[in-house]
Amino acid sequence: MRMDLARLQLPPFLRGSVWLVGAGPGDPGLLSALALHALEIADAIVYDALVDRRIVALGRDEALRVYAGKRGGRPSSAQPDISATLVRLAREGRAVLRLKGGDPFIFGRGGEEALALVEAGIPFRVVPGVTAGIGGLAYAGIPATHRDYGSSVTFVTGHDSAGGVPAVDWGAIARGSPTIVLYMSLRHLEHIAARLIEAGRPLDEPTAIISKATTSDQRVWTTTLSQAAEVAVAAEIEAPTIIVIGAIAVLRDRLAWFSERDLPANR
Repeated sequence: MRMDLARLQLPPFLRGSVWLVGAGPGDPGLLSALALHALEIADAIVYDALVDRRIVALGRDEALRVYAGKRGGRPSSAQPDISATLVRLAREGRAVLRLKGGDPFIFGRGGEEALALVEAGIPFRVVPGVTAGIGGLAYAGIPATHRDYGSSVTFVTGHDSAGGVPAVDWGAIARGSPTIVLYMSLRHLEHIAARLIEAGRPLDEPTAIISKATTSDQRVWTTTLSQAAEVAVAAEIEAPTIIVIGAIAVLRDRLAWFSERDLPANR
């Protein structure tokens, strides 16, 4: 029986407003009820490259669809242009759904888009999604936290706004966090690993690389911190990836539950 979303008494999605909605890391089954509600109502859908095409297809047939790109290392729409598009569509009187991979406020630039909407006087709502650093790890059989392996986790972006290695305190992260989860870091993995090792992380620290998490194309490589960059090159690993560094990565051997064969081909 299909879920009757009306029974949930979800908030109205008004024309002239924008909803910033997290579409999750890939598997459409991870969509929230609010995300499905927005897809049923939206007059315009502005979506990123990493949003599964099956999710975009859930929108109304007559809804305007605008592809916004936003994929690391590939041609993408400029962020100010995307924000301007959201403002323009809302001012046209549309109910605008901004579909973003993962969670809008975790390395998703949702904060930048929300600020642009505030400056333009456009009402908006944020609908959190399952971020890859949580969902991707879970589908790889790796908990983000575990009392015996790591009671804290640090999420770090692997590149800054200019495409370089971010100017974070890698030494503090290396010393202070038992589990490190890297987003969008494939290009700079060798450099980041070297900084972490220089700050005291073990050469043989368990490390897992998860490519295309939660999709039928998901692949997982387990290795060590010192060898991770070499493995990524040799295996020709493709983005998007999530990389987890820490003792907790060894649980993959016992907790791997997800079979990519359980999902139909995506995208």
